[in-house]
Amino acid sequence: MKTPPKRWFEDGLAFECTACGKCCRDHGEYAYVYVSDRDLMALARELKMTEEAFLERYCTQEDGWTILRREGSACIFLNEKNQCDVYRARPKQCASWPFWVDNLKSRRVWEGPVKACCPGIDKGATTSADEVERIALETEAWYDEE
Repeated sequence: MKTPPKRWFEDGLAFECTACGKCCRDHGEYAYVYVSDRDLMALARELKMTEEAFLERYCTQEDGWTILRREGSACIFLNEKNQCDVYRARPKQCASWPFWVDNLKSRRVWEGPVKACCPGIDKGATTSADEVERIALETEAWYDEE
């Protein structure tokens, strides 16, 4: 499992979702939303569907991963108001944004491409460094388990 390097964010990180929908759009290598078995159950339940029906309608399989389909360059659940239609049951990958190991590699990454993608960076409440790291490592472990 990857771990963040020495914590440049020792004072914590401020983030507040602005509900802009930018994180739900294609960003180069971050073009996929991976769905775990737990995510699948929650999403199917949220939409009052069977897991099989949800998989058939909303997912593809690639290299052993279950991936949400996209509509153009956006997640299939991003609506015309840039809101997530399944927010309460959104996948772990979505819920843990922006506290991903790759986003925490350096201050330059955080203040560069991550901030360019997300207007909520440096806004709102500060999340402690320990909590940021816990979220990042928990999400990374989820990928390793799948």
